[in-house]
Amino acid sequence: MKILHILKKEPDTTTQNIIDLHRKGNEVKTVELYTGTVSDEKLLEDVFAHDKVFCW
Repeated sequence: MKILHILKKEPDTTTQNIIDLHRKGNEVKTVELYTGTVSDEKLLEDVFAHDKVFCW
């Protein structure tokens, strides 16, 4: 399963643990919006390319 995590700020311990758990047996990508270097077009492509999307 392809899972996308969109992060508005640096993940806390709980969020990071969930992301790490999802990495076991899944293809996981994280997008860090807080860095300010994310293309809107690329983000939209990623949302539609993944099976599940989590926003933190």
